Amino acid sequence: MLSAYPELVEFLPCESPEAWVNWALENQTLLLNDHAHCEKKAASTAMSLMYRYVDRDNLLHKMSRLAREELLHFEQVHKIMRKREVTYDHLSASRYADGLRKHIRTHEPARLVDTMIIGAFVEARSCERFAALAPHLDEELSKFYISLLKSEARHFEDYLELAKEYSNEPIDDRVAFFRDLEEKLITEPDTEFRMHSGPPSLM
Repeated sequence: MLSAYPELVEFLPCESPEAWVNWALENQTLLLNDHAHCEKKAASTAMSLMYRYVDRDNLLHKMSRLAREELLHFEQVHKIMRKREVTYDHLSASRYADGLRKHIRTHEPARLVDTMIIGAFVEARSCERFAALAPHLDEELSKFYISLLKSEARHFEDYLELAKEYSNEPIDDRVAFFRDLEEKLITEPDTEFRMHSGPPSLM
């Protein structure tokens, strides 16, 4: 499925561990719950960027579209949850996003560039995980996750294009820096399952 998005595959440092895929299949109620939270957070992030960077026309255009799509995805996940009588609960955040965002530089435009690069990794990893899970899920969930691939891949491209557009220098070094961090966050064990967690800890 990801063969249609070679740039995305090349961008990510690794595939999701098989142990994480198995963990997800064993925790599908939690998977849906956290997925809904992820879509809502993605929309909120896009809106926050629109408020912060009001003078960036291309950012406003792309983030407005992204926010609408992420809210639609939230509605779709929530509809599936209601159908399956899955309660939408509060969840603690995974270490994934914080593990990346704590390295954002504080001066501009570096802050914006780093935020865009992290956004690209989040969207690319989401796309990769939907593709990894889809073959193992029931028909309804499988079709839904496959349907998300195109938009998630486009969101990855949008974030990466914006990072390049607003940077005063090549972004290769920063992409490499966050790629190393992302690989550790995806491959190192976690004690709680989340959409972007690592494999389960043996503890």
